[in-house]
Order: sequence, then structure tokens, then C-alpha cells
Amino acid sequence: MDRVLAYVGYRSTPRGAVLLGTARNEKATGGALRFSEDIGIDLGTATFLIYSKNRGLVLNEPSVIAMTRDTKEVMAVGEEAYRMLGRTPGNIVAVRPIKDGVIADDALTEKMIAMFLRKVQGSMGRMLGFNFKPQLMVGVPSGVTDVEKRAVLRAALNANAKRAFLIEEPLAAAIGAGLKIAEPVGSMIVDIGGGSTDVAVISLGGIVVSESLRVAGNEFDESIIRFVRRKHNLMIGDRTAEEIKVKIGAAMLLRPEDNLMAEVRGRDLLHGLPKTVSIETTDIIDALAEPVSKIAEGVKRVLEITPPELVSDIIDRGIVMTGGGALLRNFDELLRQATGIPVAVAENATEAVAVGTGMALEMIPILRHHLISSDNYLRR
Repeated sequence: MDRVLAYVGYRSTPRGAVLLGTARNEKATGGALRFSEDIGIDLGTATFLIYSKNRGLVLNEPSVIAMTRDTKEVMAVGEEAYRMLGRTPGNIVAVRPIKDGVIADDALTEKMIAMFLRKVQGSMGRMLGFNFKPQLMVGVPSGVTDVEKRAVLRAALNANAKRAFLIEEPLAAAIGAGLKIAEPVGSMIVDIGGGSTDVAVISLGGIVVSESLRVAGNEFDESIIRFVRRKHNLMIGDRTAEEIKVKIGAAMLLRPEDNLMAEVRGRDLLHGLPKTVSIETTDIIDALAEPVSKIAEGVKRVLEITPPELVSDIIDRGIVMTGGGALLRNFDELLRQATGIPVAVAENATEAVAVGTGMALEMIPILRHHLISSDNYLRR
């Protein structure tokens, strides 16, 4: 019998306090592996994740699809399509059908979901001898419109799901990070994804106050691209910008010796030839100052409208950060200084939403007033 265990603790690291625990699956040994048709999906702008309660994380690939320009025939999806970004011949284009956390292209999103589900079916369904028609729980940003909600639900159903639910991503992230969301106390989550940042205060199994910002990891990359172009007359791509961010990026410096350096290659805008320049962490801090500040201001705005009793809980329990953007070095410390509240990064920051969507399928009685079901919503 599988048991989903959640536990919370803190560990000190060079980056700062890190929230431990999150969610994990404990499987009984011996016997055949059981498989549930219920799976959770983090439909991210940058990354697409699928979580099964019996197998854990079964898919983690870029949210990219490659197709021919004329016939729209799909050539590749996920990691294979990501490698094509910026490198395709004239008749093939690689695109991200999810923008700012919501569907930008309904048809392509349906195809991408269907192809990823077929990948999971190939590795799990066929070997167990059944037609894979799952029940889905899909994470969406807070504040998405009715049109966007319907687009996600239709995409899920058209991708062969028997039923689909929507859950707000900060609620899913809190569940996946191991927070005790059903208790009558306040918890604050800051989920920084690829296309959007969700800031939410959660209590009694639901979101009390929240704000969704269309600034996140992709905006970090674009800010680095603009900075390098402005300072060095050098053109770099999205992948190079992301590599710089991961390698030497930071929200702030805590010690002078933490100022790292990296060589960056791109195209000289003056001469059109390849060129290499050196960039330091302080450069990246300057480049990211605006988007980082927008997120910090969003956190403070949510705190300002949070009921006093819940603010007191948050001061005691701290703020938890999830999402790939939470891994930007010293971002937790910057938020701590901006709010005066302890901040911790979830140990499974990049997977918290996906894990939470999967776990939420077993918490429907608790969460029923905070979920949207395809059975009811699409009949309106």
C-alpha cells in the first residue's frame, strides 16, 4: 500500500535556509506495481511535468513543440524540440504554446499534452495492459480568466483525459512542498515559474488572498539578453541567457567573494561576427534588478491585504518559495530583507506544483470548493 508522507523541517545551506520534507511516496515492497489512472500536471511555461501517485514524477521536459510551418505537422516535443530552438531550418519552427503561465495556442497545447501523455502511456500503460485514459489535475496560475480556464480544460479532455480538474498553482505548490494547508493557520507561498509568479496566503485548504504577476523566470532571461546587448553589443539567445543565470546569477551579493565570472559567446551586433565577453555576478544582479523588485513588491502587496491574524502566523512560520525562479541565488535573503519575515526555499522547488497536483487528487473532499471540474465548468 502506498503512503504519501509530508514533513517539514529546515536545513542550513550556503544559499540560506531550505525547506526540507516536501512530499514523497513510500511503496510496499514485493508484489506487482499498481498504477493509478489519476495523474497531476504542471502545465508550465518553461517545463511540463507529470506526476503519478504510484510512480512519482514520470515526466519532466521543456514545454516546447516543433512543427512544420506549412502543414503544422508535429516533428518533436519536449527535450528534442527544445534542442531545436533557434536551430531549425526554414520550414520547421520550435515554439512554446504556453505563455506567461496560460495557453497561447489552444491547438498546439492540445497536441503537446496528448504527446506527453502518450509518452507516459508508452512507459506505463502498455506494459500493464490497459487503455490509458487518465483523470487529470492541472495547475493554473491564480487569477486566470474564464476563457483561459476553459482552454486548459478542453485541451486536457481533447488529449484523452476522462475528467479534468484545475487547481491554482500556489495551492498545489503548498501541498507539494509539504505545508499543512488544511489547518486554521496562515501559510504564504511564492511560486516563481517560467511565465508567472503566484503569491498567495493559504488557510483552511484554500487561498485567502493572492496576486499573480506576469514576471518570472523567462523575464529573468529576457532581462539578461537586453543587458548583454546594451552593455556589450552582443546578441545571445534564450538558452545562453538561462545558462548564465544558473551559473553566476544572483538576486544580491552577500559577500564580495561570491562575485563569480563567466565567458559569454554570441554575435557582435556591430560586425556580425562571433564574439566572447566576460560577465560577472554583479552584472546579472543589475540586469535582474527590475523583475526581482517587481516580485518583492508583489509579496509586500499581498502581505498588506492579508488579515492580521494570518500575518502573525506567517511571521511565525515563514514564507516558502517554490518554482525554478526560487533557485536564483540569494533571492530568499532578498525577500527576507524586504519583508522582515524568514524565507525558505522548498527542497523540491521545481517539482512542488507537479507533486501537489498529484497529491490533490487524493484530497478532493478537502479541496472541492477550491477546484474547478470539467464535469461542471464546461457545461455552463
